[in-house]
Amino acid sequence: MGKKSRKPNKMNIPKQSTGEGVLEHYTSDGPSEEELNCLQTSSASLQTKLDLLTDFALNNKRSDFVNAFVPLDLSHSDIDAYLHELTIGPEADGQWTNLIAEVAAITAGRGVTKIEGDQITNTVFFFQHPLFPGCDREVSFICTNGEWRAEG
Repeated sequence: MGKKSRKPNKMNIPKQSTGEGVLEHYTSDGPSEEELNCLQTSSASLQTKLDLLTDFALNNKRSDFVNAFVPLDLSHSDIDAYLHELTIGPEADGQWTNLIAEVAAITAGRGVTKIEGDQITNTVFFFQHPLFPGCDREVSFICTNGEWRAEG
């Protein structure tokens, strides 16, 4: 019997010499169904804000998230009350989970069916809630002096 190779069979992949090494070029089978179903903002500044909010959310930085998310004209007492609701309120964990799921979904464009607004000063995302099938949601963002915030 012959000896089995420990290396998997390699596909015939075109290679290009660069002088510093060899680049392999893989053929694409096109975008995945998930990629085709994603609709993200065309605003680089809003996408950066959404990425930041998602980072705060995934790292459970509730205070940082709230301070970066709420409308600029919200009073300090209203901000504190919202943070309290998301941290130690009776339904805090459920509300936090729903909120971060929504923000992560619009950041990635998952389930987003439509985006309205000029995406310069205002944007409205229409999407399916990622945790509740059949639940249509919309979230609005307003940009004031270069700062994107959720619309109250």
